[in-house]
Amino acid sequence: MLEDELGQPVNVVNQPGAGMGVALTRLVNNDDEGYTFLYGPTSPITFGPLATDVDYDMDDFRYISAVSLAQAGIVTGEDRPFGDSWEELLDYARKNPGVSYATQTAQDRLIIDYIAEQEGLELRIVPTAGGAGMAPLILSGDVDFAYSGGTHSGYADSGEMPVLLSLAEDRLVAFPDAPTLVEAGYDITPGDILMAALPKNVPDERAQRLADALEAATQDERFIEVTEERLLLPVNYMDEAELTDTLYAQRDAFAELIDEMGGVEAPE
Repeated sequence: MLEDELGQPVNVVNQPGAGMGVALTRLVNNDDEGYTFLYGPTSPITFGPLATDVDYDMDDFRYISAVSLAQAGIVTGEDRPFGDSWEELLDYARKNPGVSYATQTAQDRLIIDYIAEQEGLELRIVPTAGGAGMAPLILSGDVDFAYSGGTHSGYADSGEMPVLLSLAEDRLVAFPDAPTLVEAGYDITPGDILMAALPKNVPDERAQRLADALEAATQDERFIEVTEERLLLPVNYMDEAELTDTLYAQRDAFAELIDEMGGVEAPE
């Protein structure tokens, strides 16, 4: 779809490493004046520089457009003694110290530590490597509940991985019964936004051309079908000004939470 709008091929390069940190470092050092852009979630930019030493910061980029919202959540498995209710989990965890939680990132660890402090919970933290490491522990019952960046969407029909809490700003598309963090009483909205970013020094006309192409893509029925019906991600377009304001506000909220919690627990 972008190729149609831009009138030239778009080559996709999947760049692993350091939770998008490698890709962002490459982008900040790129000098092709707009022919390379990054598409991905916002937390490596709003949270990453606050939590780890990186070679970039928020001011190094232009945040061209948002196209959809991520659908992260706190999940559990079937047949747990607390069912699939967040309130029942809290009640169970208070009565049973040592309930296990599978963490994947420094960000979700910060959130669960904040919740545990607010609720007076004593949790057993189990580090995992991504959704592939988390899912077997949840499905087998070896871990009570966990962070999921999106793996749970693959179990929306089977019901094997119920969502206890939405980590998006709104309730999740595939799990509308799960409350948001704010609805559950926690004053944090860490929801990731899927967006396109360019280096700061890209000429305005190049940035605008990409922005126009992305806006058109979000109105394309093919994009909407793939994003909303297959990936279960809500299409949500934001222009550069709205997206930039949103990201700086989210960065400031993360900084305040980190300060309140006395720092970030490094992933093991």
